[in-house]
Amino acid sequence: MERRFLLRTFGCQMNEHDSERIAGLLSADGFVPTEEASDAQVVIFNTCAIREKADDRLYGNLGHLRPLKVANPALRIVVAGCLAQKDQGEIQRRAPWVDVVIGTHALPGLLDLLRLAETDGPQMDVREVTEVFPSALPARREVAHHAWVSIAVGCDNACTFCIVPLVRGPQRSRAIGDVLAEVQGLASRGVVEVTLLGQNVNTFGRDLTVPGSSSRPLFADLLRAVNGVEGIRRIRFTSPHPHDFTPDVIDAMAEGDKVCEHIHFPLQSGSDRVLKAMRRSYRSARYLGWLERIRESIPEVAVTTDIIVGFPGETEEDFGATLDVVGRARFDQAYTFQYSPRPGTRAGTMPDQIPKDVVQERFDRLVALQERIALEKMGAMRGRTVEVLVEGTGRKGGVQGRTRTNKVVHVPGEIPPGTFLEARIVSAHPHHLVGEPVGAQELAPVG
Repeated sequence: MERRFLLRTFGCQMNEHDSERIAGLLSADGFVPTEEASDAQVVIFNTCAIREKADDRLYGNLGHLRPLKVANPALRIVVAGCLAQKDQGEIQRRAPWVDVVIGTHALPGLLDLLRLAETDGPQMDVREVTEVFPSALPARREVAHHAWVSIAVGCDNACTFCIVPLVRGPQRSRAIGDVLAEVQGLASRGVVEVTLLGQNVNTFGRDLTVPGSSSRPLFADLLRAVNGVEGIRRIRFTSPHPHDFTPDVIDAMAEGDKVCEHIHFPLQSGSDRVLKAMRRSYRSARYLGWLERIRESIPEVAVTTDIIVGFPGETEEDFGATLDVVGRARFDQAYTFQYSPRPGTRAGTMPDQIPKDVVQERFDRLVALQERIALEKMGAMRGRTVEVLVEGTGRKGGVQGRTRTNKVVHVPGEIPPGTFLEARIVSAHPHHLVGEPVGAQELAPVG
């Protein structure tokens, strides 16, 4: 009988990357994917611990699976990812029908844990150290032209709102040769776009230096090396920390013809007082100075950001400072979040938590400002011809692709994913553009 698995992914690109490896391990063991839990022999939730009510969402999903487990005791239920690392044994205490809890550092052992669960009952592995990088595991990707490449796991920063150091651990970088070998292998299989992943990519390699030698991070060197891989046409990365966005990284971006003109540059707040409480190692004037320097070196660069509204103790004056910085920075897009306390973070126990209605009102004002700026930025694209890499079917028909500056473009017609085309922009919206194809260059099949 054909064995099937259902995999649901929540959270960031790192979780998406991990899910590709989970799917790769199961596929290599003879499983095939399905979209129906009732058809699956294994159901995996790869979880995120960042957002508010992430726990409620997980336990709600697990509750929906309980009748299936009762009807089919052979069904194996797996909880992976950041909530697995954070909650550990609490998951099986609250949902005893879960067979495997596997943390962020233990993915290589998934198949062994599933086999042990069949004979020995529920299993858990939430080890504290990554011994095998997820990128070294087999992958099953949903698209052929793009791949996530993990260059480091964990984070050495101590932002008071962030749970990542708790669930991902301290930073650990891969050897630059291993990263390069993976990218070369991907290119040989037809991948044309890679996204380098890390919690703080621009400190990549800081933990690899020999004691007594220079502690200069190696991210600029890595960008230059990947830029030289034949077959790769676009290089992206996420996420950097503004404090570590050093001139050598800016130079590597400016000089690398394959490095896309897009930077995700998290602000979090425009208030210096709030930034200090967040333990962010910069202040607003310095942030804007870095941004100006980047734009001088890469004139066409698009800048996106993260902003948290309603951090504990945020006053109206603090929020006004955020609006001021957003107006001056003129981000192409902003991912805006209403602060929610997360257990295990310092901010979760801070006094002066902001009432929900106040946070919502501020959030609405911020979104309205950023939507105006985004529409103006997008509107300036009308009439321009841009290179678009087709990603798949659009939500309103036609296809959807992305520019080098990470702008989504909808184009009419049936065009295969992985096709590069030139598109003339005919209309603009805050979060996407509409274009008409000028010419297409389909990728030659590999092998």
